[in-house]
Amino acid sequence: MELHPILTLAAKEFRDRIRNRWVLAVAVVFTAFALVIAYFGAAQQGAVGFRSIEVTIASLVSLVIYLIPLIALVLGFDAIVGERERGSLDLLLSLPITRLELLLGKYLGLSAALALSTLLGFGLVGLLLATRLDATALFHYAGFMASSVLLGMAFLSLAVMVSVFAADRTRASGLAIALWFFFVLVFDLLLLGALVASGGQYGGDIFPWLLLLNPADVFRVLNVFSLDEVKTLYGLASVFPEELSDPWKLGLVMGLWIAAPLAVAASKFKS
Repeated sequence: MELHPILTLAAKEFRDRIRNRWVLAVAVVFTAFALVIAYFGAAQQGAVGFRSIEVTIASLVSLVIYLIPLIALVLGFDAIVGERERGSLDLLLSLPITRLELLLGKYLGLSAALALSTLLGFGLVGLLLATRLDATALFHYAGFMASSVLLGMAFLSLAVMVSVFAADRTRASGLAIALWFFFVLVFDLLLLGALVASGGQYGGDIFPWLLLLNPADVFRVLNVFSLDEVKTLYGLASVFPEELSDPWKLGLVMGLWIAAPLAVAASKFKS
């Protein structure tokens, strides 16, 4: 495996997203939502305007969990199957590039586009709030942005895996939406339903570990435990042990969520 063809293909994918204004559109969406949440998130309590970084991050976490996975899955579901349907996959593979290099180049280019749009969107809001934040608050906000990028990369990895396994774009898009529903909406309901059905007698000890099987939950817990005030806003804080909430450990878990689907996709794509 050589680095040059991977970077060349990644740069092409990134330039394509820049040219079609995809990065700009997503950045504008993130900026608009973040501004609304930062200044009007407490309107239901009869107050408007920026209140605290803790409340802002807590509200943004809820937004990101719904929005970024969906954007990442839509961005990457046709990365491979789309090339196959257009007939350009065979042309790409006829070049001096391996299947693994092709897969990694596609993924890195899409990841760079998604990361840039995320950092631009939330970073602009961070600049607007910078005068109201101290160094600690800015550090936590930067951590929130970094974890948002990791969340997007994890779901983009799942999207690329779907793209490798799917027979056509229609099935790939259906599988991508199904993954979004499962990880964002259904997974937590299944866990909570199991706990309620058992009266809390079964599964309580392994419940925190089961949350690690969902990258959206890993992202949520990573940000919930970053600030003391945010812990009180989520019920997860009462069931998740402190020793499992170390940011470095959770970051490692998110890294595994990025690497594992890519490894599965690479294995299938090479066969």
